[in-house]
Amino acid sequence: MKPVSVLLVDDHPVVREGYRRLLERQKNFAVVAEAEDAAAAYQAYRDHSPDVVVMDLSLRGGAGGLEAVRHIRQWDKRARILVFTMHSAAAYALKAFEAGASGFITKGGEASELVRAVGLVARGGRALGDDVAREIAAERLADGRSPLADLGPRETEILRLVASGHTTEDIADALHLSPKTVQNYHYQIKSKVGARTDAHLVWLALGAGLVAADAPPL
Repeated sequence: MKPVSVLLVDDHPVVREGYRRLLERQKNFAVVAEAEDAAAAYQAYRDHSPDVVVMDLSLRGGAGGLEAVRHIRQWDKRARILVFTMHSAAAYALKAFEAGASGFITKGGEASELVRAVGLVARGGRALGDDVAREIAAERLADGRSPLADLGPRETEILRLVASGHTTEDIADALHLSPKTVQNYHYQIKSKVGARTDAHLVWLALGAGLVAADAPPL
């Protein structure tokens, strides 16, 4: 039986090596490529056409995993992408699924959860970690609506970059957009979430788990 081919996307080589060893201990998985940023992930997907992409959200450079998911799915609507991240925020998980992800689990779970999720996504299923499911359920039961609910995946990614301190020019380069387009997105995001200042945007991004409060400065 042909093994499930996997593309690993994470910006830490040692972490990727751990995932590779874990998956390749299973007889039915084969890691065919690795990438450390969104651009390399997209190119690796085109070069290798893996059955499953295991995608972190925090990557080197400007563009993050959310943008990588969106870009790969634009090129191949059949792509099966499992987000594997430290983020457990409901808003982030929902935006990942909206961008085209087939699964969302966190790195805080057991190693067996990653193996199970890769297999499930490879078979065409959807995987959702228990901790993320609890976050989503809690938000729904509290009748809370995320202020990011009206943002699309690209707008969410731009919000993350703005809140992380990236300039308009940085974001334009990372996402292959014109500075004017980024400025337009920036204005639309403020309008949709009801923010009058960038400081308010940062506060909203922190609350939604898009950026960490203890993130190192750029």
